[in-house]
Amino acid sequence: MNLSMKDKILQRFLSAKGEPISGQQLADELGISRTAIWKHLQTLQEEGYEFVTIKKKGYRLVEVPDRVDAAKISSFLNTKRFGHAIHYFEEIDSTQSVAQQLARQGAEDGTVIIAEEQTGGKGRMQRTWHSAKGKGIWMTIIVRPNIPPHQAPQLTLVAAVSVVLAMKSLYKNFMPVIKWPNDILINGKKCAGILTEMLAEMDRVEGLLIGIGINTNHELDDFPEDIQSIATSIAIEEKQKVDRAQLVAEILKNLEYYTDEYVAHGFKSIKKLWEEHSGTIGKRIKATTIREIIEGQAVGITDEGVLEILLDDGQVKKVYSADIEIQNE
Repeated sequence: MNLSMKDKILQRFLSAKGEPISGQQLADELGISRTAIWKHLQTLQEEGYEFVTIKKKGYRLVEVPDRVDAAKISSFLNTKRFGHAIHYFEEIDSTQSVAQQLARQGAEDGTVIIAEEQTGGKGRMQRTWHSAKGKGIWMTIIVRPNIPPHQAPQLTLVAAVSVVLAMKSLYKNFMPVIKWPNDILINGKKCAGILTEMLAEMDRVEGLLIGIGINTNHELDDFPEDIQSIATSIAIEEKQKVDRAQLVAEILKNLEYYTDEYVAHGFKSIKKLWEEHSGTIGKRIKATTIREIIEGQAVGITDEGVLEILLDDGQVKKVYSADIEIQNE
């Protein structure tokens, strides 16, 4: 785990679960002075973490802010690679942009770029993505699978399965579904989106940038008025605020596992999970591609993740990339 000294101290307090830790004990464990420990605690307090001093016992962590910093995520993390390098920002233009720079500089498989706020967040087809400060999960994971470039779009579907299964494991008051290829809906409203970008050579994927944006602790008023009727958040649907760092860790665990499964065994096992959680299959839809508008019933996806639409004349049309509107909600 690639943590700064401040994050190592915070991780130690998070793992203590409210028990006091002496400054001397921390100094001895980490090989720094007690003065350095005190300075790091001061910085953490400025970030919203609250400590009290217990006589003859040391410091106790009593207040933990809702942040998605490296130490908080790592306190929940259970992965071999993903999330072991985390680049955390209070504010950033776009996690995708930073991920692209880091990927070109050789950042390792599973590196995470995450921010409290994006000022230039983007979705598919160059749409803007509203990224409210401290309310959502705005992150990009650098993934380096050994696959040919034509298979890269399937990783968007792998990521969608990973997000939905993470939500299902943590929350009980709603049922998330996948809208092909990259949106997560709850009760017909958009809660999350996935944007996958590729760095590749002719015959090999050098890296994939899997951007995941999730409306997590938003209230309705946190959304711009023009999307309030079509957007929702986990907190709205679960009827309580949730721990964003815990959800990040659960997604990373799933994404690592299902990416490895996909590379080892192909898309077939992931396809079954995707279809089980699809909110598109069986619905009448309108698919807008670069060249045409297609209307019909979504009947499934192929082993390559391509959407199949049954047209009114009985033909089955394969759609590789499109904007989807579900018509019979």
